[in-house]
Amino acid sequence: METFDPTELPELLKLYYRRLFPYSQYYRWLNYGGVIKNYFQHREFSFTLKDDIYIRYQSFNNQSDLEKEMQKMNPYKIDIGAVYSHRPNQHNTVKLGAFQAQEKELVFDIDMTDYDDVRRCCSSADICPKCWTLMTMAIRIIDRALKEDFGFKHRLWVYSGRRGVHCWVCDESVRKLSSAVRSGIVEYLSLVKGGQDIKKKVHLSEKIHPFIRKSINIIKKYFEEYALVNQDILENKESWDKILALVPETIHDELQQRFQKSHNSLQRWEHLKKVASRYQNNIKNDKYGPWLEWEIMLQYCFPRLDINVSKGINHLLKSPFSVHPKTGRISVPIDLQKVDQFDPFTVPTISFICRELDAISTNEEEKEENEAESDVKHRTRDYKKTSLAPYVKVFEHFLENLDKSRKGELLKKSDLQKDF
Repeated sequence: METFDPTELPELLKLYYRRLFPYSQYYRWLNYGGVIKNYFQHREFSFTLKDDIYIRYQSFNNQSDLEKEMQKMNPYKIDIGAVYSHRPNQHNTVKLGAFQAQEKELVFDIDMTDYDDVRRCCSSADICPKCWTLMTMAIRIIDRALKEDFGFKHRLWVYSGRRGVHCWVCDESVRKLSSAVRSGIVEYLSLVKGGQDIKKKVHLSEKIHPFIRKSINIIKKYFEEYALVNQDILENKESWDKILALVPETIHDELQQRFQKSHNSLQRWEHLKKVASRYQNNIKNDKYGPWLEWEIMLQYCFPRLDINVSKGINHLLKSPFSVHPKTGRISVPIDLQKVDQFDPFTVPTISFICRELDAISTNEEEKEENEAESDVKHRTRDYKKTSLAPYVKVFEHFLENLDKSRKGELLKKSDLQKDF
């Protein structure tokens, strides 16, 4: 993938919003079948423009209104907020206290920087294939719980464009949840607790909850290659001392000796498992299973969620198909069937897809202007000619499922009325 030059962004965004942004699918998503009156019209959008100019409480009547405004403003970043009691662009005319956030998708934000204490390859905004596995495990663990433990059907996972992933849970009942219920869901999904000063961040209780067991089963599939080979978490004394801080002091000396005689992280991990299991058998307690080993696995691999993003109904989150201004990468949906194959480094940049478009259609624009062809038709074909196409397809598949379940609900309601 070619390098992206941020100075080109203003020109590239003009082309992107004019010819490549998937407006019809985007509107189809946020309009939710037009079932609830004014649902789209009461939605807040916020735009970040060049030089960090930030405009909140934007709202639009329809798809065409949204398109015009986006093509006029060419935002560097688009955030989506809640559906309010009134049109957000008229919030100043509503009497104080009456303008309230009423609904929003349940959202999750997982950012690689929150793992800086446990990844050894990169820090802050940097990512590489060695640490991206953390995001793969996070998607698998959180998505399984949302689907199986909570029964949520419509989950859209999106790459942030730089160093993380977002999830939008779009079921109708979920969009109505109160802040307190959202907090409860995030609390259920959180295990790693404590700030920088707290060394041991995972404490398992005597009875291991099925959610934790299932999460550990997912981590086990990745742990050896991710933690022991790629991250090499027991490579040297400095790195293994961090892990010894997570186990009882009474076994430190024996582990130090065994670690020094071993050649690599794989061997040291085997020693740790043996010594920990002997320790657990010797002490009288009700804990069962290799919980010491599990606590380490969870601290190094379990998803770390930004709780505030999820619990606030009026919290803004970066929109799918927004462009990351630093990397130029498009914030694209992730295919849940291919989570393990998803590679953030092959996600197209805005410069790449604009060049693809230029290469294919150098003379097309003049031709089509002469033929007075409709802009919508023209654009529908345009994104399909670029590397953005497969990601729009993933989005469309998500929308089809939303449509199906909406039709199913409507049928159920009409059948119930007939029975009545």
